[in-house]
Amino acid sequence: MERSEKALLLRKKGYNCAQAVICSFADVLELPEEELFAICEGFGVGMGDMSSVCGAVVGAVMAAGYKNSSRNLEHPDSGASTLKLSRTITKSFIEQNHSMICKELKGVETGVVLRECTDCIQDAVKIAERVLLQGEETKPRSGLDG
Repeated sequence: MERSEKALLLRKKGYNCAQAVICSFADVLELPEEELFAICEGFGVGMGDMSSVCGAVVGAVMAAGYKNSSRNLEHPDSGASTLKLSRTITKSFIEQNHSMICKELKGVETGVVLRECTDCIQDAVKIAERVLLQGEETKPRSGLDG
């Protein structure tokens, strides 16, 4: 089963978008799914009210942080490289979907849905796979900076 298919099955079970994405990487992160589920419980629905970052993106960025971290509390030297991975994930998601804000993606104020939750989940999983498993660290084609 593809990772994105697993994430969609988890969503159908009732996982929020962040949980569905990060739990689909449980094997890579080598953490129990129930731990990942608990850590991401508060990150669904754009962190509670749709006005913040899409939970699927949050799950992908959290997976990047966990996978890339040096875990060295005395010399936390992996932060810059993790931010680079996070930037690649977020810029790629924005390039593909024109936003990473939940209410914008859902068209709450405009009535124009940019992307459904299931599509956001699939997009975030596929982007995270490219970045985390295939080592993509290139800038998105749109040239967004910030």
